[in-house]
Amino acid sequence: METTKLIGAKIRQFRTLRGITQEQLAEASDSTGSYIGKLERGEVNVQIKTLEKIAEALETNVFAFFDFNPYEELRSQPWIWECVHLLSKQNEADQNKAYRILKELFTSSESGLTASNPDKSSE
Repeated sequence: METTKLIGAKIRQFRTLRGITQEQLAEASDSTGSYIGKLERGEVNVQIKTLEKIAEALETNVFAFFDFNPYEELRSQPWIWECVHLLSKQNEADQNKAYRILKELFTSSESGLTASNPDKSSE
């Protein structure tokens, strides 16, 4: 995920935890509601001065917006998280074998398999 989207998600997280609207945050940080919306969606880059005002309005510090858990996104996707968990229990040779199988499955146009219809080859 892009850094701008990660920072935006953090801003949204803090804003909703504080129970304030985008408009209220905009007013408290000398911004506009549409700009806050764009920030939260990761559509614009934020200047440090603006980020400082937003942090102050949210009663936190700028560094809180950069506190990313690299596994947070994986945990929100249960099947991917389960695959990672399963692979983490295997030795390196078996992890490599699983990777090659998955790579072949999703890149091979000759197999007739697709991610959306894995049973296609049995028709």
